Amino acid sequence: MDDAANMVTVTLPDGAARTYPAGVTAATVARDISASLAKAAVAAKIDGALTDLSRPIAADARLAILTSKDAEALELIRHDCAHIMARAVQEIWPETKVTIGPVVENGWYYDFDREEPFTDADFAQIEAKMRQIIAARDPVRTEIWPRDKAIAHYRAANEPFKVELVEAIPEDQAIRMYWHGPWQDLCRGPHLAHTGQVPPDAFKLMRVAGAYWRGDSRNKQLQRIYGVAFRTRAELEAHLKMLEEAAKRDHRRIGREMRLFHLQEEAPGMVFWHPDGWAIYRVLEDYMRRRLSARGYREIRTPQVVDRKLWEASGHWEKYRENMFITEIDETSEAGGHANEKRTNALKPMNCPCHVQIYNQGLKSYRDLPLRLAEFGSCHRYESSGSMHGLMRVRGFTQDDAHIFCTEDQIGAETAAFIDLLGTVYRDLGFESFDIKFSTRPEVRAGSDETWDKAEAALEAAVKGVTSDYEIDPGEGAFYGPKLDFKLTDAIGREWQCGTLQADFVLPERLGAEYVAEDGSKKRPVMLHRAILGSFERFIGILIENCAGRFPLWLAPRQVVVATIVSDADAYAAEVVAGLRALGLRAEADLRNEKINYKVREHSDAHVPVILALGRQEVEARSVSVRRLGAQGQQTMSLDAALAALAADATPPDLRPTGETR
Repeated sequence: MDDAANMVTVTLPDGAARTYPAGVTAATVARDISASLAKAAVAAKIDGALTDLSRPIAADARLAILTSKDAEALELIRHDCAHIMARAVQEIWPETKVTIGPVVENGWYYDFDREEPFTDADFAQIEAKMRQIIAARDPVRTEIWPRDKAIAHYRAANEPFKVELVEAIPEDQAIRMYWHGPWQDLCRGPHLAHTGQVPPDAFKLMRVAGAYWRGDSRNKQLQRIYGVAFRTRAELEAHLKMLEEAAKRDHRRIGREMRLFHLQEEAPGMVFWHPDGWAIYRVLEDYMRRRLSARGYREIRTPQVVDRKLWEASGHWEKYRENMFITEIDETSEAGGHANEKRTNALKPMNCPCHVQIYNQGLKSYRDLPLRLAEFGSCHRYESSGSMHGLMRVRGFTQDDAHIFCTEDQIGAETAAFIDLLGTVYRDLGFESFDIKFSTRPEVRAGSDETWDKAEAALEAAVKGVTSDYEIDPGEGAFYGPKLDFKLTDAIGREWQCGTLQADFVLPERLGAEYVAEDGSKKRPVMLHRAILGSFERFIGILIENCAGRFPLWLAPRQVVVATIVSDADAYAAEVVAGLRALGLRAEADLRNEKINYKVREHSDAHVPVILALGRQEVEARSVSVRRLGAQGQQTMSLDAALAALAADATPPDLRPTGETR
């Protein structure tokens, strides 16, 4: 055989090409380039796919050698931490059984089966053992095993969860094993070259939680240990500092202290809004209503309970049924009063099929498009009890939902108008910038590839018409169409995905939406699903944490407290409160027989933005002493001037004169 047939050409990122025998590894190429690169290398990309340094290169390929400075290295560090932690646990407690240990945001977790519960007190011992393993610089190697060998190995090792995992792997998929030193695990990889490539001072174990095997409450409950990992100690410390600040800003704690809302076990995942919390909700809803109306949206209202036939027609019954609250009722005959039909209904988990029903009432012309239908729609989705988290993840919520019915030619203009509206709203609410992700077709989806080709091309062209600054998020589109997701960053650097715009060519066809085109033919409209806040509940939670409960004056539930210094000022305080309320401010009086410093401290701790202090001097001069939250000292103003200034400050952003900010 010709030797050339056994050679492969490896093309490096700078365009340089090198020829090697087939089966060469990235580690060998790195050593051939330089000793320093070989020492720094942690992984490789072969034709864009992340892989181990030890994987053989069987054909001509593009190759990039990665070091710890590359973004992809961080995921590998976290993945190796999961394996190293599992090895450490089994070396300390050999009877412990292992299951799975994936990478998650900022770190990893691993689920264990152990009779004795883990506690935070165990973390120091586990971390110390992990650092011993890292210091040993044990090599990481991998092999492909036959299914029978893998099953026999895990049965002999008394690892029943691993047996179940191997048995569940499809026949056409390889069964890959990894060793970190002597410790072995079932894993797709890739991994670092040796344990010493994990920074020993840049990881930390965080907490223990319960988790059912494979997420099914009918299975055994396991113990899940979470950890975080970074490239450097400085990055770890910055993350821990952010978590400390996040704990101070926790919307559940602030919501309780400010008496905004509560949740209770009799209605899991459903919010009980208290007067002050509902005040924020109503102000935000009124603001969004005005913004939408000014942009040509028409508000509608659709039913909460809808027959399964509509969900079947829309495709949601097949794709989303497990997340729906379903009810069955017996319809009775009017004549005999006997049950004659069992009807299955569902609380709506989303609004879109109902909006199509409104669109379908009456013939539509191309002249009617774009038609923008908006609804503050109450939805219900089943979330497991372990996934719910305050306002951030609930079962009952209200979306700032809207659907734009338009022609294909209008997608670009409508996308640009929506992004402009979204940016305006976010800036008004204290978020100056946002990132855009373009999410493409998922594996499970409705519609043909041809339809998806058209939808993805149209939406990407639309976003390109607005900005080139967006990322591709492969496979994360909705089941009916590609989407743009909008992520904002809060005051402590956390990202929140709130807004979305989804291009849907499928649902209008499934539900029979049509319009008469200019040439008289009937065509399907494109349906743009869009939201800015996402849900009011979650966005209010984000707002609470972003401003740490210190809402801007226009959003604050209690805007002004008028606090008396002496009882002689009580009548004047009532007059001031009446004047504030007449101007639309949420004001109240504090006439208690307490020291003014006590009152100021109490209302400041409750995040009241403005406190007006009234004593004899203020009564005589018809003035007020203004104390603003977070400001040093106080300002004395005439009553009329204070009323005018506070009314202006409390005006919602969309109602202020153009260009005015506060």
